[in-house]
Amino acid sequence: MSKVIYTKNAPDAIGPYSQGIITGGLLFTSGQIAINPATGNVEAVTIEEQTEQVCKNLGALLAAAGTSYEKVVKTTCFLADMGDFAAFNAIYGKYFVSKPARSCVAVKTLPKNVLCEVEVIAEVE
Repeated sequence: MSKVIYTKNAPDAIGPYSQGIITGGLLFTSGQIAINPATGNVEAVTIEEQTEQVCKNLGALLAAAGTSYEKVVKTTCFLADMGDFAAFNAIYGKYFVSKPARSCVAVKTLPKNVLCEVEVIAEVE
């Protein structure tokens, strides 16, 4: 049986989807962008600032599901510009120290014209 995850500490869904779903002992998060959950706005400008906000949003979802960054087994990362890869990686690496499996691709456009989006799959404790 699936369980929907919701926390006010991460941005509300901006479409017909859940922030996250737990099923089969795994948490699947929806992609997180650099929305500040307190205001509902994208306030971060640089790739570093946006990546930081994305990781904070993911941390809130992980906590709401009763798990942590250390239990993340896979991430999928979307960048608006692969030229931001090194700067994105520098921030990403501070959070995902357990080095989960990862895919990282450049895409034409992301929601709200942000610079990055990340989704995770994590084991639930």
